[in-house]
Amino acid sequence: MTMMAFSSLFCSTRFIPTPFLSTATNLLSPQHTYASFIPQKKQCKREFPLPAVASVPYQPINFEYLQEEFSGHGVTFEEACGSCVVKMELRNGSTVTMMLPSGLITSYKALMWHGGKVELLHTSVSEGENGDPLIQGGVSLNFNFKTDHDGELSWSPTNWVLHKIHGKPRESIQVELATRTRDDKIGLKYIVTLEKDTLNSQFKISNRRSLPLQMTGSILSHLTLSSPEATYAIGLEGSSYCSTPLFESEFMLSPKDSSQGEGFGKIFPQWGTKSQNNGLKGSQVYNEEIDNYKRLNEELSLLYTEAPRSFTLIDRGRRNSVSVGRSGFDEMYLFSPGSRVEIYSKYSYICVGQASILKPIIVSPQDIWRGEQFIYNPNLDA
Repeated sequence: MTMMAFSSLFCSTRFIPTPFLSTATNLLSPQHTYASFIPQKKQCKREFPLPAVASVPYQPINFEYLQEEFSGHGVTFEEACGSCVVKMELRNGSTVTMMLPSGLITSYKALMWHGGKVELLHTSVSEGENGDPLIQGGVSLNFNFKTDHDGELSWSPTNWVLHKIHGKPRESIQVELATRTRDDKIGLKYIVTLEKDTLNSQFKISNRRSLPLQMTGSILSHLTLSSPEATYAIGLEGSSYCSTPLFESEFMLSPKDSSQGEGFGKIFPQWGTKSQNNGLKGSQVYNEEIDNYKRLNEELSLLYTEAPRSFTLIDRGRRNSVSVGRSGFDEMYLFSPGSRVEIYSKYSYICVGQASILKPIIVSPQDIWRGEQFIYNPNLDA
């Protein structure tokens, strides 16, 4: 019954995309600045107070309250196995699906020039331990916070509450999630905005402590493809990068145990398991990207330390493209399982991460930091 409930949400137990897929964003275009995501006058706005303790498990989600207070204006809610499924839908048909309390974005279906919708994200739903559904892929937050004072603080936020909803279905919809530490000294906001051609994920940190706050981690996005062999990254020429082990994340689409019958541990033994690679030691030998039309058919796990703020993925198998961009983050992660995976399969995707790994982000006392990722769909016009 558990898997059946989730199957109804994602269309299949693995959410392996069907024929049309893949798209993205162009940060160089002025209409995609952050200002375009700020709600204007007369937009509908709802919010409710943040719980006093948001770094520990919350009380069960009150679905009746969510439906009564927030349904309409392009946002609906559905219960699934104790989790809350939040769906955002614009009048043009573009949709985003997000899970609470994890904040995992499981689907972004964008309108295409031919009038149909295409799934841009790659999400897998399988059976986990004790028969519970295991959801991996999509867009996830994977961050750790600590202070420089003898490890006084070490915190990885995993639970989010709905804080605000505002926008107009004809133009844009914005859902704001929030969490904070037990002492209320660190506050986080995760703002997801859906526009006609863009999905924006903004991360905001408020440090009310007397010590600097150090953040490492990434926003990881799994973008669906026909096959990595038919996919190219455009715009990375001249970038500086080094090899790195697979990122450690519960939502990274790779098995935790390499002894399983399938997964990267067996397909790519040179990478080993995630636990073996924890710490991201990798290769500190830096290379320069010499190809502006980089084919992603090889198995790769790269951390770009100097790269353009946006680049484009072209999938020749689906005749589709998607652009990905960032602000606030200096590093960018790129992962490809290579051409040995089957086309249109569980591993037919490219993972892009806006990251702070080798160079942690430092938030000064009483300061606020913002970082964003943009996924832009350039396929609305023929």
